[in-house]
Amino acid sequence: MSNDDSAQRRANFSAVQDGKVLRITLTNPKRKNAIDYDTMIGLGDAFLAAAQDRAVRVIVLTGAGGDFCTGADLAASPGEAARGITSDMVMDAANRVVKSIVDVPVPVIARLRGAAAGVGVGIALAADLVYASDDAYLLLAFINIGLMPDGGAAAMVAAAAGRPLAAEMALLGERLPAPAAKQAGLFTAVVPAEELDAKVEAAAAKLANGPRRAIELTKRALNRATLGALDQALATEKSGQTELLQSPDFIEGATAMLTKRKPVFAD
Repeated sequence: MSNDDSAQRRANFSAVQDGKVLRITLTNPKRKNAIDYDTMIGLGDAFLAAAQDRAVRVIVLTGAGGDFCTGADLAASPGEAARGITSDMVMDAANRVVKSIVDVPVPVIARLRGAAAGVGVGIALAADLVYASDDAYLLLAFINIGLMPDGGAAAMVAAAAGRPLAAEMALLGERLPAPAAKQAGLFTAVVPAEELDAKVEAAAAKLANGPRRAIELTKRALNRATLGALDQALATEKSGQTELLQSPDFIEGATAMLTKRKPVFAD
């Protein structure tokens, strides 16, 4: 494998410095910004690099096209397995993305259109501010393919909205529309699609020119108050999900999803 091949595989996101704002965009709209292993690694690297860059004062995270992120790209799994990428490695990479968003000292703004599903929910809710268009929705669809939530999603939903809603989303695997997500405390604001960019840019400009150290310490305090159990949740998810990824139910669920039929799980 050449270095060019590696770079090409990691091309499903872009990170562009725009003054004090770092704009990170998922760039796989044909797959509704589903992310493969290499993209997870690249995203984690980008946030870790931003944490060391004093020129970055705020990060805007979004997806190209009409969706934010529909989770892990199952279509990429066979190729990843052929390269020796294990379930453990994928889980570690996904957890690293979420942790890098939480731990980066500057504020992260998630800009949501369309679907935030699967690990995309965890990635979105790891941000400090979540602005969504009125056509956006959250979907913990793991149960529909024989898996459990990961990326800290269930823990972050429960932290913001409580256990009942987290259980409903995780166990039933149904969409939570943007207005309901806002009412539950999961989104900062919901606006018409044509107003989303203005809302995001106003917040980014204010944060970019605010008192850096005060903002950093405020973010740290809020995260410690609300996400103190995140590391434990990620470890529990990794253990359970690694088991489920080897199960007949997941094989059936993934096959059914990719072939667009209803799964038939084991008794």
